[in-house]
Amino acid sequence: MTEFVRLEVESGVGTIRLDRPPMNAVNRQVNIELAQIASEAAQREDVRAVVVYGGEKTLAAGADVKEMADLTYAQMAARSRELSHGFGAVSEIPKPTVCALTGYALGGGFEIALSCDRRIAGDNATVGLPEILLGIIPGGGGTQRLARLIGPAKAKDLIFSGRFVKAPEALELGIVDEVVAPDEVLSRATAWAGQFANGPTRAYAAAKAAVDRGLGMDLRDGLDFESEVFAALFGTEDQVIGMRSFIENGPGKAQFLGR
Repeated sequence: MTEFVRLEVESGVGTIRLDRPPMNAVNRQVNIELAQIASEAAQREDVRAVVVYGGEKTLAAGADVKEMADLTYAQMAARSRELSHGFGAVSEIPKPTVCALTGYALGGGFEIALSCDRRIAGDNATVGLPEILLGIIPGGGGTQRLARLIGPAKAKDLIFSGRFVKAPEALELGIVDEVVAPDEVLSRATAWAGQFANGPTRAYAAAKAAVDRGLGMDLRDGLDFESEVFAALFGTEDQVIGMRSFIENGPGKAQFLGR
């Protein structure tokens, strides 16, 4: 059992809920629990898509600085990869993921949001990577994921300055994909995830792997990897169902089994 992170499943959508009042500060226990719950969401067959949510007030206000303040270099060196793995655990879920973001998502909280495939924010949302103000840098994937998302120059501006970004600018920069009223954030994210609840699960996983892993390759290697995962789908039941349904009934009518 976990104390601060839980998985709630309904109609094929798994919601990973962060719940460490008052601001969901991410200490080591939350980090470990997030990795555990993300692994559970990845493995459960009744979870077809995932929403990450921290509640109405905040996603997560960042790492627990009090827990880190007195660590030595040797102690942090032993934990830094664990830290990165926990904050980025959602990115390893081979299913569509979306962050429902209200209030603050700062530091590690923002890194959790960046690990999702999509981000839907309330118009009250504030994001940022203020680690530089503590004399450190983002250590949970922020330097890598943000630069890949909005480009190195814009990412460096946010990382060097540590400034907070409000929802309208975050949308303009491409940090978030949609801005809605705060009380609509969770329902909008759940609706986005819900469209995949009865889809071809293995094809979603293949598409996600092709994009995410391909970004770390040159074009030639990326194309080769795409060919491999494309061909592998011809060993799935959903490929047979999808193509037969298309031939017999036209597009968009297949009843997939998720295998």
